[in-house]
Amino acid sequence: MDMLKDMNQALAYIEEHLDQDIDYAKVAQLAGTSEYHFRRLFSYLAGISLNTYVRNRRLSQACQELHINNMKVIDIAIKYGYHSVDGFTRAFKDWLGIAPSEVKSVQDLKVFPRMTFQLTIRGGIDRNYRIEQKDAFKLVGIKRRVAIVFEGENSAIVELAQSITEEQRRRLQSYRNTDVTTVVNASYHFSEDRYEEKGELDHLIGSITTLDADFEGFEVVEVPACTWVIFNSVGPYPHTLQETWARIASEWLPSSSYELIEVPEICFSGNLSDPERVYSEIWIGVKEKA
Repeated sequence: MDMLKDMNQALAYIEEHLDQDIDYAKVAQLAGTSEYHFRRLFSYLAGISLNTYVRNRRLSQACQELHINNMKVIDIAIKYGYHSVDGFTRAFKDWLGIAPSEVKSVQDLKVFPRMTFQLTIRGGIDRNYRIEQKDAFKLVGIKRRVAIVFEGENSAIVELAQSITEEQRRRLQSYRNTDVTTVVNASYHFSEDRYEEKGELDHLIGSITTLDADFEGFEVVEVPACTWVIFNSVGPYPHTLQETWARIASEWLPSSSYELIEVPEICFSGNLSDPERVYSEIWIGVKEKA
């Protein structure tokens, strides 16, 4: 419950500073977490990025003031953080579909209401996970920048997997010297608008290794020693894997004593011969909240 109180205090601070520069370090402090974790958690819970939320709230407030008051468009634009009328007008038209100068002639106005977080109790579905400390390792593989897809197969990732040659597969297999002996998928460098399903991410298909070797031709991502929360699931692929991601975001993270750290999100699956009963694991790097 304290987590909800802290998150709502952070939102209240944002609301009070819509017409000022927002100190996002202060926002995170009020939420009792790091700025990185707050932004990720906000996006998980709200379904939009924090930047998008703030922009929409500012445009909504600007719309109301343009309709009610006799302020000039330039004054409203400056009040809500825009440096020019042209920039404000473009953003306003993208959001409302009309220019700011046309607001007074419109009867039905669009509103983007203030958000609050509330506790929702959901049905008891077990979520199997374990917490492990792991030494530093490397992710080695083939990488591509891909669009984000939350449901069903991601065609760009399928194409990436199909592009890996037999020689590359053999080399990648030879690097595996940890308890993870299968192909891994890792996602990192997420776009800000990830949770609006508009963004992109770097996706790597390859191996986990601790070897110091010549990885010529492959992307190499150094992953520091840290704490991992490892979730496992069995069910239809990829639906169960994607559902597990959603439950981690909406249920486990908000109620846990952990926050995310900036390391790749890793997942891998077992035998796919029976697509209705595929074992999968998801790894997320965390640290305890201060």
